[in-house]
Amino acid sequence: MDPITEFQSLFDRYVAAYRSGDAAGCAALFTENAQMHSPYAPPAHGRSEIEAVHRDWTSDDVSGKEVVVLEAGMSGDLAWCLAEFREDATTDEGTSLNLLERQKDGNWLIRVCSLNEAFAPEG
Repeated sequence: MDPITEFQSLFDRYVAAYRSGDAAGCAALFTENAQMHSPYAPPAHGRSEIEAVHRDWTSDDVSGKEVVVLEAGMSGDLAWCLAEFREDATTDEGTSLNLLERQKDGNWLIRVCSLNEAFAPEG
């Protein structure tokens, strides 16, 4: 399977958990020692902090959440992907750059996630 397809599958599971308000399900797609950096929350270190951030993020209607993997690559048990996200047609959107690690069971989990807010062009 090519990296874009493989990581899109991971983010499809993330979106399903996010839309259903399942913060633990979102966090389960991160490694135990993962880091998440975001303009929408303080840095989160470890799965429990990532779950707490997601609990806050998924407390409202998030049924419009989308994530699309734009680019990806891998070498051995490490990989990266650039993804575009949006909450819905009118609110937060941006990109995320992710470092992923293949686990002993062959599944990929997010080790580092850096979210970046998209800015509307001035004018």
